[in-house]
Amino acid sequence: MNDTILQEISDFCRQTGLAESTFGRRAVNDGKLASRLRNGGRITTETLDRIRTFMASHQGKPALSRPFVINRPAAPNTPPHIAPSTIPAVAKGPGGSDDPQRNFRFFDNRQKYLLFVNTCSEKWVVAHRVALELHNIHPRPPAVRVFDAGVGDGSVLTRVMRSMHDRFPHQPFYAVGKEISLEDIRLTLQKMADRFLEHPATVLVLTNLAYADAPWLHVKSLSAASSMVWHELPLSGDTAHKFETQIMDLEPFLAENWKAGVSAKTGNPVYERPVVLVIYRDDHKFLLDPIIPKPGGAVANYDLIMASQPYRARASVEFKAKRVIAPLARALGPGGRLLAIHSYGHDPGMEIIRKIWPDDNPFTTDRHQILKAVKHDLGPAGRELNFNAYADNRSLFRYDMHTLPSEVTESIGTSTAFAAWNAAIYVAQVEDDRLASVVNDGRYLEATREVLRQQGGLWFYDESYVISRRRD
Repeated sequence: MNDTILQEISDFCRQTGLAESTFGRRAVNDGKLASRLRNGGRITTETLDRIRTFMASHQGKPALSRPFVINRPAAPNTPPHIAPSTIPAVAKGPGGSDDPQRNFRFFDNRQKYLLFVNTCSEKWVVAHRVALELHNIHPRPPAVRVFDAGVGDGSVLTRVMRSMHDRFPHQPFYAVGKEISLEDIRLTLQKMADRFLEHPATVLVLTNLAYADAPWLHVKSLSAASSMVWHELPLSGDTAHKFETQIMDLEPFLAENWKAGVSAKTGNPVYERPVVLVIYRDDHKFLLDPIIPKPGGAVANYDLIMASQPYRARASVEFKAKRVIAPLARALGPGGRLLAIHSYGHDPGMEIIRKIWPDDNPFTTDRHQILKAVKHDLGPAGRELNFNAYADNRSLFRYDMHTLPSEVTESIGTSTAFAAWNAAIYVAQVEDDRLASVVNDGRYLEATREVLRQQGGLWFYDESYVISRRRD
């Protein structure tokens, strides 16, 4: 009996793209259904009926598991004059809704993201701003505790860890990073071998959990907790080359477990199964034992939390406060500081956007509104916190697109103009469905060239604010 139903489940999962654990959760709310059946477990006739009813009702629907996979291929039959980063890729929600606020997963567009990261200095400038906060924290034993609320490609976290070593060369580090994108986790791990060589007393934790769960490495949902993947990698050896080899050997593990899809309710990326990856040097395990987190026993109490672009600009202030910043504020330890950074606008990038969409305003909430909403959401728990909006001369900072003086002349090359356009629409988070008609007639490049000539280059402003917990 078990062999028959297991074969049916296996065939169904292969046709629909579902993982067996996801099938079990969706069909009968049991992520370990298939593994229990393989080990000789029994099910009732009622459970069997539910399984077969689920398969029958979803037969022939290959998009069941991941309506839109994070790593999207380029759309077929794309006209050759349209760059990949401008291809419309708006996920449709239930009922075919194309509301961009509900369904547009802006930060999952790899082409825009990678071009922006490699042509603009934001990562460098943000890391410098975060490093300034290291002078204001007062770590307590047994480690300096840092949380990155959106690791991205790891550029900011890596630079901050260098700054941490410069300021705290002899203290152990506990660094936790949240990131749902498999591609970004790969890029982050590629940068970490040197960190373990320079600062051996480091525990690095990467996870795909939500903001409300990631600081504690714990999920509240019982069904999600049952499918939690907790993996430790004690690095052997004492050279960066050996560390890198072992880290790169994680590729099969990541490919199997670091999977994501799209929430049918919100259109946002969601993990297929929760994952926690813990990496440290085996020759320092004795020293790091009090720091290495254990399943169900991890604590937050961070000295520094960095949240760079942790939410979409067009999201509501209630969402930004309740779903992102308030949970992070709760994770601060005594004397800890949360530095949040988001795009501000009022720069040449927005001049480009306004030439195409005169009434567009993606930056709907500022730091003052967000802090007010966070205070309201935290309620009495906010009494132990300080909310620092600061004046503009301290809160705002600028970063630039890399250009040479010879590139911004009367004759601006297509590659420079396109890089500037991509940066502008990336920062303004313009939905891809609005780009199709614009790129077809080429007017976006001329608008971009005009702003570059007028300003002599392209730059953007970020806005920052700090929430700190009072020291004991």
